[in-house]
Amino acid sequence: MEIGISTFVETTPDVRTGDVISHAQRLREVVEEIVLADQVGLDVFGVGEHHREDFAASSPAVVLAAAASQTKRIRLTSAVTVLSSADPVRVFQDFATLDGISNGRAEIMAGRGSFIESFPLFGYELKDYNELFEEKLDLLLTLQKSEVVSWSGKYRPAINNRGIYPRPVQDPLPIWIGSGGNSESVIRAGMLGLPLVLAIIGGRPVQFAPLVQLYKQAAAQAGHDISKLPVASHSHGFIWEDNETAADKFFPPTQQVMNVLGRERGWGYYDRAAFDAARSFEGALYVGDPQTVAQKIIHLRKKVGITRFMLHVPVGSMPHADVMKAIELLGKEVAPIVRKEIAAWEAVE
Repeated sequence: MEIGISTFVETTPDVRTGDVISHAQRLREVVEEIVLADQVGLDVFGVGEHHREDFAASSPAVVLAAAASQTKRIRLTSAVTVLSSADPVRVFQDFATLDGISNGRAEIMAGRGSFIESFPLFGYELKDYNELFEEKLDLLLTLQKSEVVSWSGKYRPAINNRGIYPRPVQDPLPIWIGSGGNSESVIRAGMLGLPLVLAIIGGRPVQFAPLVQLYKQAAAQAGHDISKLPVASHSHGFIWEDNETAADKFFPPTQQVMNVLGRERGWGYYDRAAFDAARSFEGALYVGDPQTVAQKIIHLRKKVGITRFMLHVPVGSMPHADVMKAIELLGKEVAPIVRKEIAAWEAVE
């Protein structure tokens, strides 16, 4: 069972003061967070790609590379790369470069993206949302398999017998498919034999179990060994020494972000009652003391089949010291509980 962190490198206003941290400072803080995550024994750190004022990381590979030479073991992944509006050649080259710097610890998490700012920025039409992803994923997988590539498609100029460099340390360079819970996307990942990561950020996590089974069925029908296909979750949360303090610290910035996004997308108002329901044992928020969070992760592993858990922290801007403490608690207290219990459970399965 792998355990790690994901972040969108938020620069939302401080709910107490209204101050906004600079992109530069927040980027430096995230590098410190990655280094700490490595030091406390976490398995993976993911950085999401966004192209808007309230998130600082438009280039996850650059952020991860800044931490690569300061870390030794932790895997470094995008979370996600918005492949539909990117050039797959540059994506592959960037992460192959990261793989070299980190000596084989890079991963690509490819997704269509729930944020759409990158489409007009890079000259793409939203009406081509699905077709762009399918074509660009095809090219990315071609680059993963072959050093010299010939390829043609509709949305990108053709490649005629060209070498793609640098080559990664890992062969193949891992490529995951990110999904918000769409059955089509999990079937695609299964048929391609690619690892799957689910954004489990609402509702009841156990409701994702049928999607995991659908993924495995598609993979098995396509002839892939499902025992070699990991499934990850990306879930919001925060850890502190006691449940109530954890909730009181995490709710205000989370509410602020959820209501900003809610106004953009037509969601209902996010209040404390919704937050408290989500941090219940069956809810999708992993907020509380180490024992509480550990037991929820264990439940997710047993009931849904998740083999990698990524805690997304913070959701809105929080003091850097608080985020660092949450990462330390995840690595030093939560992860050992989860690994021990899951290992014992798997031994008798």
